[in-house]
Amino acid sequence: MPGHTENDITIAAPLDLVWDITNDIENWPQLFSEYASVEVLSREGDKTTFRLTMHPDDNGTVWSWVSERVVDRQNRSVRARRVETGPFEHMDIHWKYAEIPGGTSMHWTQDFAMKPDAPVDDKGMTEMINRNSRIQMELIRDRIEQRDRELRSATVS
Repeated sequence: MPGHTENDITIAAPLDLVWDITNDIENWPQLFSEYASVEVLSREGDKTTFRLTMHPDDNGTVWSWVSERVVDRQNRSVRARRVETGPFEHMDIHWKYAEIPGGTSMHWTQDFAMKPDAPVDDKGMTEMINRNSRIQMELIRDRIEQRDRELRSATVS
């Protein structure tokens, strides 16, 4: 059975700020703790193709891959997929944003399947993604809420 994860978080900040920060791909290394670098390869309308490179894992391996990301601001939705799949047979990602009382809800869905020779199976990768998504979402929430406080403070001064 293929892998499937769903994770969400509430961010106490306006939707436009959450959208702008989380979709600023070039700044992902400052937003996510796991990414060492991002290289934008092309932009065509709402589609961006880019290379993500992670920090070395516990074994010293540096993982890198090319992804394609299509933003739909009107529907507050982003769809992405790995172009270079690496250990995945496929990896499809959907981010959904919603304005809610007190802030913004951000929901991530990932559907994937691992290749038979991958270092981890679908179940193991599901556990890893769920664990890491929670860590990254909390970090993103904290960084965006801090940025929102800074912006509000600057307008009051």
